[in-house]
Amino acid sequence: ALANVVIGFIGMQLTGPTKGIPLRMFGISGAAQVTAKACTSLALANGLSFPVATLAKSGKMAPVMMGSLLLGGASYTVREYLQVAAIIGGTAIVSMGKKKGSGSSSSAMGVFYIVMSLVLDGVTAGFQKRLKTETAKVGVKPKPYDFMFWTNLFMCVTAIVIAGALGEINSGVAYLMANPEILSKIIKFAVCSAVGQSFIFYTIANFDPLVLSTVTTTRKIFSVLLSIFLKGHSLSMMGWSGIALACGGIMSELQEKASAKKKKHSS
Repeated sequence: ALANVVIGFIGMQLTGPTKGIPLRMFGISGAAQVTAKACTSLALANGLSFPVATLAKSGKMAPVMMGSLLLGGASYTVREYLQVAAIIGGTAIVSMGKKKGSGSSSSAMGVFYIVMSLVLDGVTAGFQKRLKTETAKVGVKPKPYDFMFWTNLFMCVTAIVIAGALGEINSGVAYLMANPEILSKIIKFAVCSAVGQSFIFYTIANFDPLVLSTVTTTRKIFSVLLSIFLKGHSLSMMGWSGIALACGGIMSELQEKASAKKKKHSS
């Protein structure tokens, strides 16, 4: 998050910071977002099997849509609900199609943490949607780097508080001191993450949290396709049916957006 704060601050200074944006909503969405990530890690640390965690996070679009409805005042058509269901179902089927072996059992605490992670995903999306709605009412539009800097600043502060509460700051520093060769890899990873975050916050600023969730959920489908075509990996028939279902949802969404844009231009 610190690298994202630095890149976000530089981008915000280059593009010009937006005045009059509600920092309280950035604080809530940033805190919820990093706490969701912490809950996912805690779920795995408390015995939740990786396949179950992957399947659960494949359904992230559902809490994002619910959060946007309850907290952000969004509204969706029946077609959009069906598209989301197709994408979630297809991604889940692909995950099950890739699963090998029986895996380990999942603890009750692990399940609790992954449920909390999904709830917080919905809270994050809801407040991002509300933030855009509230700023639009007063004629203010936060830029992508406004979103990136302020969200990651609150994420960074929350992460430090969580790490301090769990007693992981000292152990983390001790690990880096004992393994200095890993520091360069962490820095490279952080820089790559920060560059990728620029595109993520561009999507949030100019589109909708559900659009972002669609992108981040369906990238798994395209990762599987790339691994098949570039590395020669195989996929079961169930996995291919999941890809077909998810791609059907994506294509339906793209067709709907294209039709709406065509109607807008014709009118």
